[in-house]
Amino acid sequence: MTTPVQNDYNAEQIQVLEGLEPVRKRPGMYIGTTSLRGLHHLVYEIVDNSIDEALAGYCSHIDVVIGADNTIMVSDNGRGMPVDMHTKSNKPAVEVIHTVLHAGGKFGGGGYKVSGGLHGVGASVVNALSEWMIVEVKRNGKIYKIEFSRGKTTSELSIIGETDETGSKTTFKPDDIIFDETVFDFQTLEYRLREMAFLNKGIKITLTDERIDSAKKSVFYYEGGIKEFVAYLNKNRTSIHDNVIYREAQIDGNTAEIAVQYTDGYTENIYTFANNINTHEGGTHLSGFKSALTKGINDYARKKGFLKEKEENLTGEDIREGITAIISVKLSEPQFEGQTKTKLGNNDIRGVVESIASDMFSEYLEENPNEGKVICEKCIRASKAREAARKARELTRRKGLLDGMTLPGKLADCSERDPSKTEVYIVEGDSAGGSAKQGRDRATQAILPLRGKILNVEKANFSRIFNSAEIRAMITAFGCGIGDEFDVEKLRYHKIMIMTDADVDGAHIRTLLLTFFFRYMRPLIEEGYIYIAQPPLYKISKGKSIQYAYSDQELQKILEESGRNVDIQRYKGLGEMNPEQLWETTMDPEARIILRVGIDDAVEADMIFSTLMGEKVDPRREFIEENARYVTNLDV
Repeated sequence: MTTPVQNDYNAEQIQVLEGLEPVRKRPGMYIGTTSLRGLHHLVYEIVDNSIDEALAGYCSHIDVVIGADNTIMVSDNGRGMPVDMHTKSNKPAVEVIHTVLHAGGKFGGGGYKVSGGLHGVGASVVNALSEWMIVEVKRNGKIYKIEFSRGKTTSELSIIGETDETGSKTTFKPDDIIFDETVFDFQTLEYRLREMAFLNKGIKITLTDERIDSAKKSVFYYEGGIKEFVAYLNKNRTSIHDNVIYREAQIDGNTAEIAVQYTDGYTENIYTFANNINTHEGGTHLSGFKSALTKGINDYARKKGFLKEKEENLTGEDIREGITAIISVKLSEPQFEGQTKTKLGNNDIRGVVESIASDMFSEYLEENPNEGKVICEKCIRASKAREAARKARELTRRKGLLDGMTLPGKLADCSERDPSKTEVYIVEGDSAGGSAKQGRDRATQAILPLRGKILNVEKANFSRIFNSAEIRAMITAFGCGIGDEFDVEKLRYHKIMIMTDADVDGAHIRTLLLTFFFRYMRPLIEEGYIYIAQPPLYKISKGKSIQYAYSDQELQKILEESGRNVDIQRYKGLGEMNPEQLWETTMDPEARIILRVGIDDAVEADMIFSTLMGEKVDPRREFIEENARYVTNLDV
């Protein structure tokens, strides 16, 4: 028996972090990450405070500016943060708000009845993670100013002028000691601020970029709120009825807004929000909406004779095919649950939403019989397509094609059976598939070659999707099912690698695959199982020395270091590589470069997929024209 090593573990080892030091010590606990996503989250925290003023009825305009030096300024015309002395701390309230965690009007102090912000950490955390912050307040006929640096007060509150206006202005510079990158992306901020303007009708939000190389300005103002949000989401789709169905009501102090419009598409796009927070995992408000929708359409279809007496009710999936909907609730005490704290758990809100949605559908369908007929016919067609797909599934099961023991013949499986240790490469073409099968690690790496381009699921119903041989091969290989049978726990590989050629066709195949995953297996993306392999673009040979370049910049650097007399091979396809090269450059876990696919903004992702892969040509052309100038590597 070994003698335990004596450790000096006593009071001296207990570290007490004062003030906002815990935030700087563990920033990820407060803003999730110190990547670009965390950087932009700082802006949202400050904007959320201004939105709270708007929800309370005191603010109508929020201005966000990216400064020339990559600072952020957020100002509003609200009441202005309180500047009077805080009794317990003997400091001005505005200083307490910015230097004490969980200090503010959101924590039972009666300052706000409804407040947004996912974490509720607000200004103090932004202050802690900023190199410097300046706060100006217009209130009581005066202009007040206070300055901070990395969470500490550097200049006491002072009066710097007089005014007849009210409001708050916060300017800050993120700390490059904390963040991996400190360059703000205009488009990322644009997405979120547009969403905030949709969710809070009548509020004007402006975003200005003052950086010399990208000066621009966007203004968001939507008097119709989420009604306009649905119309915006459907601008690249064809709706089957002109008007967006809308209702807003308040029950027991809780407010719910619902907006719905059907399209001729095949996927459902329902987005739910609670106090402006995107509840990606749904919750009680979504359950209430789905229940009211299913019952309302079925009752109307039977009443009008679209469903015969002996026919079964339409399922929820049938009724939601092609729907675009926004459900936004505002409540005083939201209860969030789920893995990412974005699932609403308030039980009473289910009944509120269900009641409002029931009244909305009943009234609309009765008052608009032509639209009601079109919607019912759409749902019945979806039911028939789903039934055809179900019969096809049953048939293939009887033939032994879909049971868990029979994998697709083209799949070269691996020997390891622990999903957390395995990965499957979806490879473009038989040639690359052959090289990948020979070059792989047979213990942990499976290869699934695809022949040609898969079906564009954005333009196909469920029956066509299931009857696609290439898609069916993926479904059976992954083992987790599709649609109402999808179960992520049954996934056979925890890394699904998309490995296509580095050309236009390869990019198109990648987009088709990502469209399929986003529309029918979205949890695979949300939980981080989808990856994109990065094969090299160039092979550089000099004598017996071989190097690979994954970008034009990397090629240039290698050429500068190698000098003359080098042989450069531009890889047009994976099939040009022999098995050893493919392993060395693209498949070896110790050396490869892979990108994990994620969803930062599901609403914008939905917009992009419908633009690029949908039926309408004009939006796609406009997208290409607007973004062509950003293309840096195009194969001609």
